[in-house]
Amino acid sequence: MSDLFFIASKTLGMVARAETWMVLCLTFALIALWRGRLRGARVWGTAGFVLVAGLTVFPVGDPLLRGLEAQYPANPPLKKVDGIIVLGGAEDIAPYRRWGQPALNEAGERAIAGAALARAFPEAKLIYTGGTASLTGAQAPQDPSDIMRQVWMDLGIPADQIVVEGLSRNTSENARFTWDMVQPAPGQTWVLVTSAFHMPRSMETFTRAGWAGLVAWPVDFRSGDSWGWRLDEHLSDLDVALKEYLGLLAYRWAGK
Repeated sequence: MSDLFFIASKTLGMVARAETWMVLCLTFALIALWRGRLRGARVWGTAGFVLVAGLTVFPVGDPLLRGLEAQYPANPPLKKVDGIIVLGGAEDIAPYRRWGQPALNEAGERAIAGAALARAFPEAKLIYTGGTASLTGAQAPQDPSDIMRQVWMDLGIPADQIVVEGLSRNTSENARFTWDMVQPAPGQTWVLVTSAFHMPRSMETFTRAGWAGLVAWPVDFRSGDSWGWRLDEHLSDLDVALKEYLGLLAYRWAGK
């Protein structure tokens, strides 16, 4: 059942991407032209143009991201920390496999924040949770955890402070596999580090998995965009927001 949920989440995620609908509009317009249906070609061509032009000028994803990111405050006060959990997703695996150096993507703040918290609370365990989420198997399951371990050690975190859970493929498995590995005791304080837009789903999922005393530490805030000729950024923000809202609905429906 978990494998079916994983596969469905990846395939439905592709459907939720705005560029998928741009390509579909252009495809339908071309098919209509080939068949001599000029009215249909005009309709689909116009829809594709409106999508591209609208997203180029308007930051449609920004208010959607802001609604997610505003749910947990940045830098909450911390007094006692028993463990720090950093969710995977900040690793850039392709250059790592090609060049052999650890690489981070636009979510790299997760790695940096985890290291900063570990230095502030040296008695706390720093836990990375995440394996490869590839459907093709082109990535080794240990690649993400190997990258993060090396990044943290390069940042001066002692090896014996780092704990790795490298098999989970999604947020639900992050929560369950880390719980099984750590077995947190009642009264302990654990800090959860992930991107701010991903924090609402993460906190719900970890709570359902039995985590208590969990403090949200959101990073990688992305809202605050402005109007302008920026299709790439506006498209990226909208894709992230759509994926996260779809993920929230799917996780709630599946009881995860």
